[in-house]
Amino acid sequence: MNKLVTVYPQAVEHTKRKIMEDIEKYLEERDKSGTYEQYIEERHNYVEQIWINVWLNKATNDVPKREKKAFLTERKYEVDGVDKKVINRLFRNEIRKYQPFDVINWLKEHFKGQEREWEEMFQVAKRNLLKRQEEEQLATERKRVELQIEKVLQNIFETKQHSFYLYIRHRVSQQLAFDFKEKRKYRKIETFRIEEELEDLGPFRPEDYFTVAKFFDELTGAVQKAYYWEYERYLFVYQRFINEKLRLYVSRLVFEQLPEELHEQYKKVFNERLTETKISILVKPYLPYWEKRFLSSIQSELLDDLLSLADIPFDVEKHMKIYDEDLKERERKKAEEEAEEKRRLEEEARILDDIFSREYRPSAGRNIRYVLHIGETNTGKTYHALEKMKKASSGLYLAPLRLLALEVYDKLNAEGVPCTLKTGEEEKVVNDARHTSCTVEMFHEKEFYEVIVIDEAQMIADKDRGFSWYKAVTKANANEVHIIGSRNAELMVRQLLGDSENIEIHDYKRTIPLKVERKEFKMSHTKKGDALVCFSRRRVLETASQLQKNGHSVSMIYGSMPPETRKKQMQRFIDGETNVIVSTDAIGMGLNLPIRRIAFLENEKFDGTRRRRLTSQEIKQIAGRAGRKGIYDVGKVAFVSDIKIMRHLLQQEDESIQTFAIAPTNSVFERFQKYYRDLGTFFELWDKFESPQGTKKASLSEEKELYESIRGTEIEGRLSMMDLYGFLHLPFSSKEPGLTEQWQEKMIAIVRGEDLPEPQIVRGSLEELELSYKSIGLHLLFLYRLERRTEALYWERIREEISDGVHDFLKNDVRNLTKVCKYCGKTMAWDHEFTMCDACHKSRYRQRERGGYRNRKHYR
Repeated sequence: MNKLVTVYPQAVEHTKRKIMEDIEKYLEERDKSGTYEQYIEERHNYVEQIWINVWLNKATNDVPKREKKAFLTERKYEVDGVDKKVINRLFRNEIRKYQPFDVINWLKEHFKGQEREWEEMFQVAKRNLLKRQEEEQLATERKRVELQIEKVLQNIFETKQHSFYLYIRHRVSQQLAFDFKEKRKYRKIETFRIEEELEDLGPFRPEDYFTVAKFFDELTGAVQKAYYWEYERYLFVYQRFINEKLRLYVSRLVFEQLPEELHEQYKKVFNERLTETKISILVKPYLPYWEKRFLSSIQSELLDDLLSLADIPFDVEKHMKIYDEDLKERERKKAEEEAEEKRRLEEEARILDDIFSREYRPSAGRNIRYVLHIGETNTGKTYHALEKMKKASSGLYLAPLRLLALEVYDKLNAEGVPCTLKTGEEEKVVNDARHTSCTVEMFHEKEFYEVIVIDEAQMIADKDRGFSWYKAVTKANANEVHIIGSRNAELMVRQLLGDSENIEIHDYKRTIPLKVERKEFKMSHTKKGDALVCFSRRRVLETASQLQKNGHSVSMIYGSMPPETRKKQMQRFIDGETNVIVSTDAIGMGLNLPIRRIAFLENEKFDGTRRRRLTSQEIKQIAGRAGRKGIYDVGKVAFVSDIKIMRHLLQQEDESIQTFAIAPTNSVFERFQKYYRDLGTFFELWDKFESPQGTKKASLSEEKELYESIRGTEIEGRLSMMDLYGFLHLPFSSKEPGLTEQWQEKMIAIVRGEDLPEPQIVRGSLEELELSYKSIGLHLLFLYRLERRTEALYWERIREEISDGVHDFLKNDVRNLTKVCKYCGKTMAWDHEFTMCDACHKSRYRQRERGGYRNRKHYR
């Protein structure tokens, strides 16, 4: 108990000091000293309690926990695992009787025979009491004088605040004149150093600033001490300037206006003369409020007004007259500006309404017969709509995917109905064809057909592509329009058709039920006819390789796969050459395959912003591909986890689509060109345009990014606005840096009249083949837009060869894929959760600082 032994004498000395303090207070209150025995008799309970309190608090706070536990263990307490508060309570109880200090006995021994000392203590206590009372009286007098001075100060602030502002306004005007003459203008420049650097732009020009606030935003060139490497603005300089000038000015006025009597009283109680410096101490607490008010008023002043004031000597009445005139002029200018701004906003609103708003109002009734094919996936909706189109004298099929457009093109031509294909990246023109199959983005409202079929209408809610469905539904030019969609799209489509009375609705229900399996799906459960669904190309390849090594033959489907390759992969499954499909959610868009069971390998997907759980509609769209009439009379659905939750989402009733996407149309651009001629203004107005209720604007983010990369260049200068937007709107993956560079190179070639640069083709890894395919696709978009169809035929053949290469790789080489760390290339187990190995993960930040990451492929 080393600490307890050390603490004990400290507690004794502390107790003695507190008792002596108590004796002094006791003696102060008595008329006569009395004796120490009388003190003991009256205070013995209190002084004994002093010891108890001091000892318990000192020991509890200073003795460590381990010593407390050892102390309690010696006294047969079980303390292992006991709470700290309980330990302290037990310890305090036990040390109450630990070597008690006999306070009363100590007092008797200390004062026995010391009656003279007791009397001296009484005299000292009385003198100290008298001195303290005198000091308190003096402090009261001093406080009274200060309050009288403050009362004068408050009265001056209340009666002369306008004069104060005029004075501060004049002093600021003089400082502004000096700064504009002597100081330099700076701007920040980027450097490779941590600290920013400044570039000297020369002297300030008053004409560059309308209000003082604009000037206050400029940099002084000094570092603001309140922040780390933040350059100081003039706002902070003038804030300090106003504070200092106001303090000195008010202090002088108060000093001059104080009655002589207060000066005398101050000298009497403080024993020194009252000065302006001492008054400024009393002024200081009042300054923040007035400094804030005056600084705000100064910022709203016109800079020219203050600069013209600098050379006029300060006189309150004269400056009052100047200020009133400036204020009236400022109010007049402000009223003019507000009126002009109101006119500008009204004109802008009128222009926005003329350009955009009327384009997105529901259409008035048109003499068109609308047929809505509404229902679940895999129920024959598209089949019945196409049968009507085939029988028409002319027809147009609008597909959500190139693959589906290609499928309908092949189907109609095989059945003796000549059909042309148009997808932006390819055109297959069939002689005498009056039917066309194309992607929805290729729709032109001025072309007339007897029958138009719009597939997957629920895509109208898609934030990036939905406007294409909106335009097709509202602008379709035909005798009969067939619209195919899920049940949640019906209400929105009917609203878009406005007051049209010629609407026929066909409701489709599944004849093949969906059954959710109770058992959690594992890869070892895979059987013939299964489609395994995940949500990234990487996971598709990993899963396919693993299945092939386990003896399965596998077809693969993912978004970036060439459509021709996807078609061949699907055909292998249909023909029985493969027995399993591994796919992303691309399988849910119009692909009818003989699938026995859909197995979800993931319940979440990355939507471009975050990972989230699949929605009810996404699950239904994918799960609905299970089952095929005449082959599988029950469609089975399996999940790897959370089966109850996923089953509930699958069976949940559809929520109607509440909003749809809108984007600029040709009519919008035609009206825009009545007012402006540049795309920069167009994008600004599009951002200002408030989307009508029930709609959401396409962000046009990719078009804006491409535009910013060529803004102000010869590309913008030599092309018409409509032509330029057409090139900006080409449907290619602008997130691929290589493709964006190729787009820019082709644009330069066009405006210079040079040959288009050929696409970049690398026949190496799977990734390189797929990127080469996209590169040719971009080239074809340009060729068809420039109507160079003969040249396009050559590149379509090259692209088909690339597509065959992708197919061959997937067919023959996926088995040999291994999962490797994307940084060091080390082989990892297939079930390793991450894309990098543990060693690279540990050194990640160190490598980042050195720039040591290597650009390695994820597969080899």
